[in-house]
Amino acid sequence: MSSPTIDDVAKQAKVSIKTVSRVVNREPNVRKETREKVQHVIDLLGYTPNLSARRLAAKRSFLVGLVYDNFHATSAYVVNVQCGVMASCSQSGYELLIHPLNVDNATLINEVIDFTHRSQVDCLVLPPPLSDHTHLCNQLAAQNIPFVRLSPVFNLNDSLYVQTNDRSAAFDMTMKLIELGHSDIAFVAGRPDHYAVSERHLGFVDAMQSVALPIREEWIKIGASTFDSGKDCGVALLNNTPRPTAIFAGNDEMAAGVMSIAHTLGIRIPEDLSVAGFDDSDLARQSWPALTSVRQPVQAMAKAAADLLFLSLKTPSNTDLSRCFACEIILRDSTGPTIKINETAND
Repeated sequence: MSSPTIDDVAKQAKVSIKTVSRVVNREPNVRKETREKVQHVIDLLGYTPNLSARRLAAKRSFLVGLVYDNFHATSAYVVNVQCGVMASCSQSGYELLIHPLNVDNATLINEVIDFTHRSQVDCLVLPPPLSDHTHLCNQLAAQNIPFVRLSPVFNLNDSLYVQTNDRSAAFDMTMKLIELGHSDIAFVAGRPDHYAVSERHLGFVDAMQSVALPIREEWIKIGASTFDSGKDCGVALLNNTPRPTAIFAGNDEMAAGVMSIAHTLGIRIPEDLSVAGFDDSDLARQSWPALTSVRQPVQAMAKAAADLLFLSLKTPSNTDLSRCFACEIILRDSTGPTIKINETAND
């Protein structure tokens, strides 16, 4: 038995072949009832469009590229971005190609451009820190390669982007620690060139200054957004006297690293030390005790970014340039009221 064709679908749905093609390609200019009728026939017949013919007719590859920093990004973040983009791909008829790279390479721009041409992707998704690599973005724009930026800090003219309120979310988390009675608060920052993460440090500073609390430079540590760097920062913060009663880390992996050092030193969490993270990754729920964190809807943001990108390819003049997602503080067992250990230790 031969496979069903687009003509079979059009004949049974009583529509034109062009209408079937529009439904298959997820084009917006099809009435809802027509789309549902055609999709019902497609499902009924088990019709699968010929990918080569589809690409030829649309003059597109229906491939989207995700390029990301494989040397400094956390695996949980990358997986969430991939899942979000793939969810959009499944709705829009695209396939996802991923390309890990090292943002510190001098050949970064050439590598991205080469990947784009070699793989023939229609467009690119740029998560941080690539989303704030202005030279890369300008080069992509100059070569008319469509792209969307995820969580950028810098604005670029006419570029698509999806972002969240990192700075205000970090402000809110710091204020939550202050409301619990903490004034001796340390902060573990990520890589300085990761601008979205740098915004979290600024939010911490904003909160401390808003209530006139001192910011001790020796309690500001720079990590690399990894578990091991969190451990290193934890050693530096917790092996000295006085030590902070609360530590806010710029992501969950560094927070988990801090907690592991606290456990090793016999420091109870949250009785002796409160720890908070950022991202609300799976690690936050798996840690012991469960980690208080800022929930950043990474999957939803990545899906929205890809949605914007695909829509811009179809209707470039009718596409919003941006979307903003709110963060949410998730309180768990790693934070609690302060005990003034630095004062009681001298009694």
